[in-house]
Amino acid sequence: MTTAKNYYEILGVAKNASAEDIKKAYRRLAREHHPDMVKESDKASAEKRFKEINEAYQVLSDPQKRNMYDQFGTSGPGFGPEGFSGANRGQWGPFTYTYSSSGGNPFDMGSDFNPFDIFEEAFGFRGFSSRRPRKGKNLYYEMHIDFKDAIFGVEKEINVESGKVKVKIPAGMRDGMEIKFAGKGMPGPQGAPSGDLFLTLRLRNVPDFVIMGDDVLVSKEIKMVDAALGIVLEVPVVDTSVESGVGRAKLKIPGGTQYGARFQIRGKGMPKIHGRGQGNVIVQILVKIPERLNKKQRELLEKYLEE
Repeated sequence: MTTAKNYYEILGVAKNASAEDIKKAYRRLAREHHPDMVKESDKASAEKRFKEINEAYQVLSDPQKRNMYDQFGTSGPGFGPEGFSGANRGQWGPFTYTYSSSGGNPFDMGSDFNPFDIFEEAFGFRGFSSRRPRKGKNLYYEMHIDFKDAIFGVEKEINVESGKVKVKIPAGMRDGMEIKFAGKGMPGPQGAPSGDLFLTLRLRNVPDFVIMGDDVLVSKEIKMVDAALGIVLEVPVVDTSVESGVGRAKLKIPGGTQYGARFQIRGKGMPKIHGRGQGNVIVQILVKIPERLNKKQRELLEKYLEE
């Protein structure tokens, strides 16, 4: 009986890893275990490891294959190391590589990632001395934008290695997300297509909350008395009706609220990238216990305990 491979373990990522985490792990491991980067005596083991890394990436980088793998421990017929349905195949030395192409989606997060791009960037060649380059060099940049630009979207002209490029950032982007701009990389040699431009977004001036997908998490500390009697709080929310993208909303906390309780404000979270509407605001309550009590406060609490 053949034991199923743990693709998450092969890439060294958690089962809930994001697409960006998986891509970063793949790039790092592919460079580290490339057969041309090891001693001659270690090439055989490096080639075996490199094939496993590519196989794991091909499954985990594709949402449908990853979902099937998570449920059944396999990515389905035709998706194993012997071949991926609808994928391109090639040969590098004694082992095969496989990659798929989604074709023209400017916001593709990496399903068409070609392992030969790694060879070109890290080692200056693509594995075939007689093969004409597939395309020009890909470019990777970080772009810092204000939080309001992430909420409403923005168009900017930026200077990159390939020249000035106009880019459109869609509404609802998150910190760390990567956008692909096809054909905006370096020109290809001998008439080959240009490479692609990949922008990793970094958000500035983020309000006092944590972004969790479409939702935002706000922690509010209240006094013990307010937790017991109830209080109305004002919390930050995403408000697309104001220029800054950030507004305030009132939330009624009922009496008897316990430490760690969570309340929800619907439709005031991050704009949804692949659909209409917004996520929610989740408010977590932290009850502050006084470190010191004066004599009167202590007497009142002791009297309460006696009742």
